[in-house]
Amino acid sequence: MLGDEPLGAPGDSTAPALLAEPIARISEAVKEGRIDVAAGLADQAVAQASGTLGPEHPEVLRLGELTAYVAYLADDPVRAFRLSLDLAGAHRRAGDAESAYGNVQSAATAWRAVRDPALGLELGRDLIGLWTELAAEDGPAAEEIERLESARARMGRLTERARTQ
Repeated sequence: MLGDEPLGAPGDSTAPALLAEPIARISEAVKEGRIDVAAGLADQAVAQASGTLGPEHPEVLRLGELTAYVAYLADDPVRAFRLSLDLAGAHRRAGDAESAYGNVQSAATAWRAVRDPALGLELGRDLIGLWTELAAEDGPAAEEIERLESARARMGRLTERARTQ
């Protein structure tokens, strides 16, 4: 679910032991369709791992990505959006443009699931802001500018929908 990379950062023997069991329990809960349980386990695991490894440790960020995915599965696109956008910012600060853009794409997916136009506009402003900054830098966001333009077009549609409500 998290990819093929090993759980621990190079030289960090704490991360695999700390995260392997919670990730397995979260994954099992998702497979069994117990999404609410998975969400609770994910939140707890992030809190514990953040306390031990620090909130921007690469493995805590990966666990955060799992938490955002579970929030999306739990039909909480706003939470999934906010988590993904926060993760994008953390990856950007770490100089990881690829992961930052991946999290922007996750945020965009969650954003498209938000049905309230006013809330969609609010979230969209934050998304477009970060996405525009990433697109101005070298990296995958700059290579796929048409996706950003599509998000901007959605903002226009949301504006129209918000006016008619």
